[in-house]
Amino acid sequence: MANTQAMCTSFKVEILNGIHACGTTVIRAGTGADTLKAALYLESATVNASTTVYSATGEVSGTGYTAGGITVTNATAPTSTGTTAFWTPSASLTYTPVTLTTLFDCVLIYNSTQSNKAISVHTFGAQAITAGTFVLSMPTNDSTNALIRIA
Repeated sequence: MANTQAMCTSFKVEILNGIHACGTTVIRAGTGADTLKAALYLESATVNASTTVYSATGEVSGTGYTAGGITVTNATAPTSTGTTAFWTPSASLTYTPVTLTTLFDCVLIYNSTQSNKAISVHTFGAQAITAGTFVLSMPTNDSTNALIRIA
């Protein structure tokens, strides 16, 4: 078992079907931006491109951590430069205070407004934390570095 960084394949189909509304402005009739969440997963989990929805299976647990993770600050509108469309959350993902003693190494970004549909998996070096703050800093929101890029 291993977590693998990827844009979820189901997300690629769902954006073509108009399911997801990231950012601050939404063209979909009668709706606002969707609520996105970020859940942490154990090093022993299997979260990857084939992940279709959020699941508690393999998710971390510990003091201060709530199943399902945290709400992603979604105040940046998707945009494009040249032939690349991109989007990055407008704030770092911050889990505080938490104690997560079993190694974890990835975060699943998912859309809780749309039946917990998976968006993307992002991996990092294995971590454990005791009574502290865990922060995933967001990259620059541009066509080269953004968290989600479609070229």
